[in-house]
Amino acid sequence: MIDLKHTQGFLHHLILEAGDITLNFRKKRDTLQVNNKAFRDYVTEADVATEKFIIEHILREFPDHSIYGEEAGKIAGNEYRWIIDPIDGTTSFMRGLPFYSISIALECSGTTILGAVLQPACNDLYEAVENGPATLNGSPIHVSQQDNLAECVLATGFACQPLEKGSPNLPFFNRVMPEIQDVRRLGSAAADCCYVASGCIEGHWELNLKLYDIAAGAFIVERAGGVVTDFSGGTSGLPGQFICTNGKIHESLREILNRPE
Repeated sequence: MIDLKHTQGFLHHLILEAGDITLNFRKKRDTLQVNNKAFRDYVTEADVATEKFIIEHILREFPDHSIYGEEAGKIAGNEYRWIIDPIDGTTSFMRGLPFYSISIALECSGTTILGAVLQPACNDLYEAVENGPATLNGSPIHVSQQDNLAECVLATGFACQPLEKGSPNLPFFNRVMPEIQDVRRLGSAAADCCYVASGCIEGHWELNLKLYDIAAGAFIVERAGGVVTDFSGGTSGLPGQFICTNGKIHESLREILNRPE
């Protein structure tokens, strides 16, 4: 068993240090080394260096723990697993936009017990712990209480897909947009989750996400009083079909997303 309070403090300091690494790379973005992993899917030297730093410090503190990182993949260990996205929103990061995040979650036997999402350029740190509140910079946060879908602002994203396949999210976007106040598309699912958790927006939906994109953010939403499911209302389709909301509009949004074309 780990000491959860100690581990929370460890994660708090670790993610802030990792954020400083990204900010230093951000200053020299014009000379940043960039590689294409796939269509519209980039990895920079900042992604690699930040994740390497995070993993090294985790394994130094918890040498028996498992790791699942976006760039490093899976490292086998015990029932505790750290899920890491070193820069969620790499395109924004590359272009000097502030909408990127570092996302780190800790699971025990498949259940998330700790999560943190840092937006370094905004100096905003979202945290949550098992049986505790979700916080933003140390202050408790809660989801919006808006229950009228027409007054809601939602966020979404579009997966990196070859052009000939089109965007699988466009039909859903076209169904949702007429029913709500507006949509935001910021490029970081982790950040979008945290905006739901803090009541800035009422929901987020997306397709073809990976676990590292939403592990910490989804946990923070739940600890802030929100709801996380797949399009069916369960969890078997997560994270490929992902919805998080304030709970008040969850079923209404699901109904729209599930309408036949």
